[in-house]
This record gives sequence, structure tokens and C-alpha cells, in this order.
Amino acid sequence: MEHLKGLNQAQKQAASHVDGPLLIVAGAGAGKTKTITHRMVHAVCQGIPASSILGVTFTNKAAGEMRERVRALLSQERPDEWGEPTIATFHSLAVRLLREFGERIGVPRGFAIWDRDDSMKSLKAIQKDLGGDIEPRKILSAISAAKSEGKDQKAYAASASSYMERAIARSWEKYEADARAHDALDFDDLLLKTGELLRDPDIIARLQERYSHVTIDEYQDTNAIQYEIARLIAGPRMNICAVGDLDQCIYTWRQAKLENLLSFEKSFPGTLVVTLEQNYRSTQTILAAANAIIEKNTNRLPKRLYTENGTGEAITLAGLADELDEARYIASSVRELLASGTPAQEIAVLFRENFQSRALEEAFIRQNLPYRVLGVRFFERAEIKDVLSYLRAALNRKSTIDIVRAAGAPPRGIGKISLDKWREGGLDGLSGTAQAKMRTFLSLLDRIKASIETALPSETIRFVIGESGMRMKLAGGDAEDRERLANMEELASLGVSYDAMPPREGIERLLEEAALMSDQDSYDAGEGAVSLMTVHAAKGLEFEAIFVTGMEQGLFPAMRGDDRDPEEERRLFYVAMTRAKKKLYLTYARSRLKYGSREYGLPSEFLDDIDRRLIEEDLAFGVSRPRGGGGGILDMYEDEDTIR
Repeated sequence: MEHLKGLNQAQKQAASHVDGPLLIVAGAGAGKTKTITHRMVHAVCQGIPASSILGVTFTNKAAGEMRERVRALLSQERPDEWGEPTIATFHSLAVRLLREFGERIGVPRGFAIWDRDDSMKSLKAIQKDLGGDIEPRKILSAISAAKSEGKDQKAYAASASSYMERAIARSWEKYEADARAHDALDFDDLLLKTGELLRDPDIIARLQERYSHVTIDEYQDTNAIQYEIARLIAGPRMNICAVGDLDQCIYTWRQAKLENLLSFEKSFPGTLVVTLEQNYRSTQTILAAANAIIEKNTNRLPKRLYTENGTGEAITLAGLADELDEARYIASSVRELLASGTPAQEIAVLFRENFQSRALEEAFIRQNLPYRVLGVRFFERAEIKDVLSYLRAALNRKSTIDIVRAAGAPPRGIGKISLDKWREGGLDGLSGTAQAKMRTFLSLLDRIKASIETALPSETIRFVIGESGMRMKLAGGDAEDRERLANMEELASLGVSYDAMPPREGIERLLEEAALMSDQDSYDAGEGAVSLMTVHAAKGLEFEAIFVTGMEQGLFPAMRGDDRDPEEERRLFYVAMTRAKKKLYLTYARSRLKYGSREYGLPSEFLDDIDRRLIEEDLAFGVSRPRGGGGGILDMYEDEDTIR
């Protein structure tokens, strides 16, 4: 029972419960990952085969961390134990199931995964053909929302009642046909098709036999189709553990359903509920402020975080003249933190909207501070996409998007007309010169496919870089070209982590993870730079010092018309605050340039909910002056003229 040592009483109760439904209500920083990994190991020690345990979460980063912790614990507890649990994201699990069983519902094993750019290209072309006037972005958003609810195109079209919905249904029909012609599924199709797959009695019976115990992390973020997948796999045994926190549900705009967590006990009768309230991350000051914010929400399960950590420093509040003044203040404060010994990678600057990063980046550059913007993903670099397109095109000749991209990297004189003719009639439809170029290109794809089937994934990637001509072209170029080549070599280095798998499976897994990368997956804690990111991207991360910027009415909380959810905005601020371990800064500006126009506003209503005794106002750069009497933050303004 070594694996249960070091757990607090609530964690131990949850980790010891193996059979039957379990709901772990886990507050921020309360050790949920520790609890569920120890629970998996405890299940193995109780005689449940490791291969019968399924763990599902939302990011590759979280899945990887969970996997490594379980491996380490199992090696200590059962060094002779064979196998390990299956731990994956919802989407990567879907890919594996569709590769294995998808042909039963018409999904080929070698299907491609379209990313957002691929989907947008298809919908832009469709809108052009239809002469439509709806933004492709809006169409894709509507399609995604419907798929998240478990609706396919026919169901959506049948219920369409407005001009907009009928137009979207027509575009969706052509979009689906286009994806099918390319043997492709988009991000949302992965779950929708898996839901369809699990309605096959034979397949669901096999999966219920394979996975006797299921754990779903971040359950508050599940949508309708994810809930259905979890429910079906858990089956009548109901050995399902859900881990979540309504206070951290910040994705309802992606169709996350609060009701999935709220109704868990009804969906799975006999549920044991364990609440983890001891926070191991933050100071008492930070937690007191966070509790004051979240307790105003009504749609939540009762919970109050506490910690045995020290009181810690007061929360620093700074009111600035504008976004440039705010950025200068943050950069100067970061410099002070670095000088006092706080590592750069332990500092993060959070913002509500992406546009806020521009002024911050300029200030960091001027002060020569190391920083990186989370969300600039490695797999979205053009040169990396080029290499991946060669791999996908070699595996799937129907993937025209990848064929076109690979044919132009580097340019080899194969134009769109030649590719269209080849798609329609094969090589016979091409002229002599075009035919020769196309034969050479297709021969290259054949050689790449042979390498995929026989060589180590890292070797195949290096083969693509060399045989495609990209290495020769970039090696002789300027500094930017050499940097692009270095990024390609980094992809080959990344491929080494897949070399232990069978060759083709390794490449397929690499392509899968590249397609399913999230913002958080690009975060590297070992990189010595301050992180700039949205609050959404910060979920699941923690830092010694956190700056939450733009604390103004209309920005945080955001005000976006009638569909604004004030409780979700409050949850989002709660998530931002609870990322901080030791020091929390809150900043706001009197005026801010937003989308080309300057706006003037008041400090966020959230600031007035924090006990003033927890706050220390920094007036070194600031422009506000507190009024006597110890009122709320909004009382710092003498009158309306102050903000004009």
C-alpha cells in the first residue's frame, strides 16, 4: 500500500474506491492528478489488469503527465507487472477506435484529420461555388456546435428553420462530401463518428469487456457526445470515476455541459462523492480572494478551498493610464521578480483577449526580457506542415490538400491544373512534361510510404527532408531558411519518441498528436522565458507569479451581448487567480485601444468583491488614489470626471 502513503484523508478515500461510480470534486491545486494516478495504481494492486483501465483527459500534456506518473508508481509497486493503463485524450482515443473499427461505419483506416485551416479552405471554396454570403468561420462554428451535440448533417438540416440554418445545412452537405472525397475527418467528426461506432452492439460489447474501469478527467468540460462516449464504455458495470470542478468550467462556449457533472449521481446511481478542498498550490491570501470571487456563483457544488501554506504576500493591484502604461508596469515588475530570483519560466502574464498581447510584447522587447507567447504552436509552422503533408500524402493519395502542399515544397513545376487533371483522369490526362514531373513526384510518395512501413519514424522524417529536396534548398539559404531546416530536424528528433512503436503505427501516432495539439501542449516548463497567454490557455498550469491584466468592465468580465454568461466570466477569473502559487498581480487601465478605437472604462466589478485587506495598491506607476474608509475598488474614483 506504499502508493497510498502521502495522500490526505479525502484523497485516500477516493484512491481506495475502485468498483462502482465515483465523483471526485477536485478544487484548484487540490492534487487531483495525484489522486487519480494513485487510484489507478491501487486498482492494479487490487488485481485489476492494468490494460483494463482507461483514463481520458483533454490535452496531450495532461495525458502524458498522467501516463508518466502511473508508470513511475507501477514500477515501484509492481516492478514485474506487465502492461499499463490506456491514458489518452478524448480525441486521440477516438482516433484509435476509428483506426481499429471505423471501416464498420465506412471510415477508412488511413483517414486524414483536417485541422481548422483545412476546414476553412474547404468551406471558403464551397461558399464561392454557392455564391453564399455567410462567413466560413460562422459556418464552421455552427457545424462544430451541432456535432458536439451529437447531430449529423441530416439531423441539422431536418431541424433547420431559418434562412441562415438552411444555408449552413447546404454548405455542410457539400463540406461533408468534400471531406469524404479526401478520406478526411475534421476535429469534431472524430467524436461524432466514434459515437456512431459505439452504437454497434458488437463493438461496444468488445470495448466494455476491454475497459472494465474508466476515469474521466476534467468532467466539467465534457460536451454531449463526450458524455455519451463515456457512458457507453462504462456500460452496466458503471465502474466510472469522474473528476471535475464546476468552478473551473470555462468552455461552455465549446458546448461543455455543466449538467454532465451536476447530474452525475443521477446518471450513475450509487455514486460515492469525494470532495478535495485542500489546496497545495497557493497562499492563504490568494485562496481567500479566489473563494470570495467564486462564492458569488450559484450554479456550483458547495466547496471552499483551504491551505496549510502560509499567508503569503498581499495581492498587488495597479491602475494604469492606458495599455502601454500597463505593459510598461508589468515589464518593470517582471524585471524586479527576475532580479529577486524568480525564474522566468515561473512567471506568466494572462489576458482575456488575444489583442492584449501586442502592447505586452512590445514592452518586453524594449526591456529585453525573455518571453514566449503560448499558442504559437510548433506543428503550425509552415515548414513542419510541409513535412507532415508528405507523410499524409504518402499514406492517403485522396488527400488533395496534402498532395498540393507537398508538390509545392519545394516547387517542382506541378501546377493546380496538372493536379486537377491527374485527380480526374490519372497520368494519361497530362502532357508529356507534366506527366514526367507527376511520375517523379508520385514515385517519391511511394518511397516515403515504403519507409513509413519499414523504417523508424525518426528515420522516415529525415528521409522526407532529404529526398523531397527541402534540405538542399534550405541549407543553402539565408538565416531564416536555416532556422526552418533546424525546425524540421527538431521534428525528426521528436520522432525518436515514436521509434519504439511499429513503424507505421509510430508515424500515425505522430500525425495524430500533431493534428490534435492544443495551446497547452506547446507549453514547455523548461524553457527559460516568461509566458504570455490567454486565461483559457493557462488552465491546468501553475506559476509562482501571475499577472492578470485588463481587469476592466467590458473586458474582464467580457460583455458580448445577451449570450454573455456572467458566471462563466467569474469562473474564468477564478481559474486565473488560482494559477498563482506565491504572488498575484491584478492590473487595469483607464483607457484601452480595442480593435482600432480607444475606449474608457471602469475597473472590473470583480475587484470590488475582494477584501481590501488582501490588496496592496501599487502607486509607483499608478494613476488612481484610494478614498478613505476602506471601501471597494470602485470607490477609488472620486467622481465620473476622473475617468474622462
